[in-house]
Amino acid sequence: MPDSFTLASRLAKLAMVASLAAFGLLVAFNNLTDYRSNFLFVRHVLSMDTTFPGTALTWRAIHARWAWHGFYLLIILGEAATGMLFLMAAGAMLRALRADRAAFRRAARLVPLGTALGFLIWFFGFSVVGAEWFAMWQSRDWNGQQPAFRFFLTMLGVCIYVSLPEDG
Repeated sequence: MPDSFTLASRLAKLAMVASLAAFGLLVAFNNLTDYRSNFLFVRHVLSMDTTFPGTALTWRAIHARWAWHGFYLLIILGEAATGMLFLMAAGAMLRALRADRAAFRRAARLVPLGTALGFLIWFFGFSVVGAEWFAMWQSRDWNGQQPAFRFFLTMLGVCIYVSLPEDG
């Protein structure tokens, strides 16, 4: 049976992981139920139609509608999978809440995987592919760098906290 500090720490970790699950699943749900809103974002980023006039990078633009939908579908699937990994981790952590240290640590094993997938979506997908390859940073209206940065840093912070060893 964990002491009161350890239990409080575990509850905090559980709340944070469950919040990340809710975030990932809600973002995927919103993208499915309001498909057009963020599809327009993906379309503008990939077609590079709002980058600086005369930029030499527009040879990278993608103008195929099927590719816009394909990229968007990959994003939605990644968001949903991230949310599911965090949800499964939260469920396992809840079941191991009063267990010994080793059992609770095992229960949290999906948190780094959810974080890694979220990092691939919101850092690699938005910062590397979107912002740098497709020059999203040049767009005043279709630039998702700041929200993506907040998302993956939050996930990374939670992952670090969850990975810290419990006091013995």
